Amino acid sequence: MKVAVFGTRKYDLDSLNASMNATTGIELTFLDPLLDKTTALLAEEHEAISIFVNDICDATVLEQLHKHGVKYIALRCAGYNNVDLAAAAKLGIKVTRVPSYAPEAVAEFAVGMLMTVVRKYHKSFLRVREGNFLLDGLLGFNISGKTVGLIGTGKIGLITGRILAKGFCCKVVAYDPYPSPEAAENGITYVDMLDELLEQSDIISLHCPLNSQTRYIINDDTLAKMKQGVVLINTSRGGLIDSYALIRYISIIPVSITFPHPHCLNRSLKTGHLGAVGLDVYEKEAEYFFADSSSKIIHDDVFARLLSFYNVFMR
Repeated sequence: MKVAVFGTRKYDLDSLNASMNATTGIELTFLDPLLDKTTALLAEEHEAISIFVNDICDATVLEQLHKHGVKYIALRCAGYNNVDLAAAAKLGIKVTRVPSYAPEAVAEFAVGMLMTVVRKYHKSFLRVREGNFLLDGLLGFNISGKTVGLIGTGKIGLITGRILAKGFCCKVVAYDPYPSPEAAENGITYVDMLDELLEQSDIISLHCPLNSQTRYIINDDTLAKMKQGVVLINTSRGGLIDSYALIRYISIIPVSITFPHPHCLNRSLKTGHLGAVGLDVYEKEAEYFFADSSSKIIHDDVFARLLSFYNVFMR
């Protein structure tokens, strides 16, 4: 079977080549471009393709893949929000994904990102390299005893909750339409409504999939209900956050990206409602993430604005 691997990076080459041998019967074609309607033709003469989080596999692309003889799509990730599953089923294209991969690694990374924005490790590192040992502006706060809100309690959310509840002695609450029976043993207590979590949490961490119900779950309305100085962490999917709303709630002075939401007028534009934000994902990350963009001009003004804030850590 010939498989076209879209969006290939060095780590893909290393891991996939290491798993191949003469007995697998699989021939891999490594492709640099991401999958979209302009690159789908590269799948011609391939029975299967492999894609990642930023590849576009909507109905239009699937039609082209079908015409080129593609029968299987293998996702190199757990999320599948970038694939139109209904269209794939209609065309008879089978879709597989990674059911889970190293949930401990993602959970530990989320907690590490939380520690970074709270204790400002990244700022300390840069200062010391320049010979600046002042502590001004590096004051953080104790995570111990704080209330942490988890939105989503899949494998990653549960492990994150366990680390914070049992390792940091936090009060961990969670909201999930599908509660896990393992939550209590991990030190997690569910709330009935999302608003309850928003109103009582000092720290909020996102661990839910991206779908029609969760897209922009963090928006002007939900941000307005959060505590002043809340810390927001997102290691899940960029589309969970309305980036325009996020900027409005980070800003200390008014911004003119779009008209202010009514809830913001007297509250957040002039006060800097969010204490800190840690982002491992961004809604329109495809052009910049998983690549060296150091020599590029960032044309995405929203992305550039987020990078400019002193209390936003993006990685």
